[in-house]
Amino acid sequence: MLLILGAGGKTGQAVIRALATRGAPVRALAHHETQVAPLRALGAGEVVVGDLRDPSALAAAMAGIEAVYYICPAVQPDEAEIGRGVIAAAQATGVPRLVLHSVMHPQISALPHHAHKLQVEDALIQSGLSFTILQPSSYMQNILEGWERIATQGVYASLYGLDARMTLVDLDDVGDVAARVLTEAGHEAATYELSGPEVLTAATMAATLSARLGRPVTAVAVPSEQWEARARAGGLDDYAVATLATMFRYYAHHGFAGNPRVLELLLGREPTNFAAFVARTAKG
Repeated sequence: MLLILGAGGKTGQAVIRALATRGAPVRALAHHETQVAPLRALGAGEVVVGDLRDPSALAAAMAGIEAVYYICPAVQPDEAEIGRGVIAAAQATGVPRLVLHSVMHPQISALPHHAHKLQVEDALIQSGLSFTILQPSSYMQNILEGWERIATQGVYASLYGLDARMTLVDLDDVGDVAARVLTEAGHEAATYELSGPEVLTAATMAATLSARLGRPVTAVAVPSEQWEARARAGGLDDYAVATLATMFRYYAHHGFAGNPRVLELLLGREPTNFAAFVARTAKG
């Protein structure tokens, strides 16, 4: 039995889908009762509800588990503490393996959420547990939040300018790698960077969207003040707004690009490129 912590988000769902295609038995830890039925529908045989900050909930979820896949919900100010708690629970319950969902280039000190993930990586390496660390780049799926505007208005709104160099990765590829790492031998003590196969900018993404959708799509840069106002109106707290705004500014100045060779090796095929992702998305 495999346990997915942080299962309710899009990453957890992608991992569960990939494991289901392999017939792997999955237990999911959901944060809300409303997530139980959708996670079961994706292929989780068992779904329990609990808080990642609750040691008793973690201990109960880890009972009888062969390996844990841990995803921390996005931009948590206490992410390092949550991660150390997960590691402590795995040690206490005798879980044989822990796979950490981290981030590409966690050593970027200018990004607070990267620094938190680096602390968790450090704690895991020193834990004595058998571990694997996955470090994905930004997801192609992040554009889906603005898909309706792309499809109906021909506008791709970029939060990090028009020229930032990005190597976006398909979340389905990340899910595939996670499933392989959880179900295959030979990944102990490994740290894998999962970067998309091509360098993209908002402008080149708009060109690909235009070609694949058969209508003009223009990339426009969203002013940070405009995004922050919308984010606060949508309920994001001060920490999340400040952290994400810092990330967007960093991307605008430095980009966020990695190397796809490790992802290709793990997949045993070429990673999904942006054009293929757009074509798949357009088909619904």
